[in-house]
Parts: sequence; C-alpha cells; structure tokens
Amino acid sequence: MKPKVYFLPLPDGAAPAAQAAALATLFAASDAAQALARNDFTLIKFSVGEKNNDTHIAPALVKTAVDFVRSAGASPFLGETSTLYKGERMDAVKHLLHAERQGFSIAATGAPFIMLDGLLGNSELDVEIQGELFPSVKIAREAVLADSLITLNHPTGHVATGLGACIKNLGMGLASRMGKMRQHSSMKPAVIAEKCVACKKCLEWCPADCIALTAHNKALIDPARCIGCGECLTVCRFDAIQYNWGADPTYLQKAMAEYAYGSVKAKAGKAYHFNIMVNMTKDCDCISRKQHKLIPDLGILASADPVAIDVATLDLTAKAHSANLTALSYPKHDPYIQLRHAAKVGMGSLEYELIDI
Repeated sequence: MKPKVYFLPLPDGAAPAAQAAALATLFAASDAAQALARNDFTLIKFSVGEKNNDTHIAPALVKTAVDFVRSAGASPFLGETSTLYKGERMDAVKHLLHAERQGFSIAATGAPFIMLDGLLGNSELDVEIQGELFPSVKIAREAVLADSLITLNHPTGHVATGLGACIKNLGMGLASRMGKMRQHSSMKPAVIAEKCVACKKCLEWCPADCIALTAHNKALIDPARCIGCGECLTVCRFDAIQYNWGADPTYLQKAMAEYAYGSVKAKAGKAYHFNIMVNMTKDCDCISRKQHKLIPDLGILASADPVAIDVATLDLTAKAHSANLTALSYPKHDPYIQLRHAAKVGMGSLEYELIDI
C-alpha cells in the first residue's frame, strides 16, 4: 500500500498565524498522533535559519508542533546541530543565543532548545545501517536517544544537492560534525583566478581554513584540506568559485540519504514529517543573507514517509510552476538521486497517495 501524504494548500503570502493554523489542521487530520506515546521525549527538528535569513520556518509553527506533542502526553523539545561553516550556528553557545534572537525562545514556543550534538558538535553515536557507502553513520547523540521525532522541513533549492527538504533536514541536520564532513568529502571546489577580486569572503567563511591568497592576490583552495561543503561557492558574489563537476556528483546526495536513514532507522512508526512549502528560495536557510522566494507559496505536506513527502514536494512545485523546485533553482542537479537512494536503502517509497485536506 502506498504511503499517505496529506496536503493542505495555502494562499500565497499567508501570515505565520495562518500557516500555524493550517499545520494544526494537518496534525489533527493526519496520522501524526500515532508516532507519539505518553512520556516520550519527542524531538522537534527544524532550522532556525542563519543571520539575516528571514524566510525560515516561523516560531508560530514550532509552537503549534509543541502544543500537539504535549497534547499527546509526550515531552517536546527543540533540537539542532552545529554547522560546519563559520557563522551564528557553529557551536552550541552561539547557536542557542542565535535561536533566541530568531524568536525560538521557551516563552515563544513552549519548549526548551537543546543542542543535539553537544558543545562542539562531536557528541555522537554510531548507528549501523549497512548502506552502499557506509556500514554505520555518526548521528547526534540526543537525536538517537529521543523516543520520537517530528520534523518541520522548509523545502528550498540547494547549491550542492539540488533539493533541501525532509531528507536534508534528517541527513545533514541530524549528523554530528564528523558525519557532516564525511558527507561532504567528495565535492572539491576550485577558484577561477581571472574572476577572483580578492574580496576575502571565501577565506572568512571557509570552515576548514583551506583558502589563502596567492602572491598574485588571488584566492587558492588547498584540495587536501577542503571538505567540499560549498560555503565558498555560496558566499562568492563574483562567480569565481566552481565545483569540480568531474567528480562523482552523486556521492553527496547518496551520503545524505544514508545519514537520513540512520537518523530514523530506530524510529520506525515513531517519526512524522511536515514540509512547509512557503517562502521557498533558491538557496537553503543556511545562507546568511536575505533571500526572496522563488515561487508562490503552495501549502503544507504531512507524511510518515520522508521519501514520499519530498517526492510530493517536487511533484507539486512542478505542477504549479511548470518546473520543480530544483529545476528552478539548480537545474544541473538531479534531486532524485537522493530520493532513489533513500528508497533503495529502505527509508521510504517513491510512490504515494496524495490526500487533499
């Protein structure tokens, strides 16, 4: 039987309060309650967005999720992991202070915010998966220990994977620092010297400190130290950074899918996912700048199947806008690489039954 994906449409530009009301309706209409049990420690996973980003999921939606989890007799908590790149979310202290500034306080959401991977991003547990790439994956410790999981995902394009939605929120978002590095290990960008203006943005944001200026005042990336995160590519405003497209473009997406599987492997029947299809942008919420939405808002999807909900996201964006979210953002990428691989390792289904609410 095909997994169910529930869809509640929203008008373009719906206010956060209207989005929250729609999410509450979906909680009630879907089978999300079956993932929760009394006295569960329930992780609500989402991204607070980087500094200057204002298209991330609104605090009102997080509060709606908290209220629903608590109504089921479970104990909700909000959780995130540290980023590889330098910014407001690179360690627990900075991340928690930033989350407060972004509006995700206990007073606003009704639940505490916990860093799932510890102070420095290295609190992790090995989860055996027997994947194609990894026999085991390194997942943030508190995410593994949580009894149940609710994800609030904000679909966007993505510079390295084409699509950032539920699988990315699980795979990259719940991996420890080492897990993130292992996922990024194949993508090696390079500098186009004639385009470089020596603005030093890439030096400032490189998490591996592998970029330096040459004697000719041009940036140069040390491939031996590069972790392939793509941060330099996103911050360069002069198109002076390019990926080595000769490298295997499928590795990162497959690695992310296997990490996503590891994050939910022990939570069969104990995880539920929501894709908030509003304010969808070309780049993900990790980009530290104001972005403008790429396409008009569509609504909210809900499903117990993390693969099916992302497939439905691509289908619905394509139906509404003649091209799916990835094709409108980074057309060189094939987002179905991550989806097909996630289905292959047993994470979910590429087929689904869409139920309109």
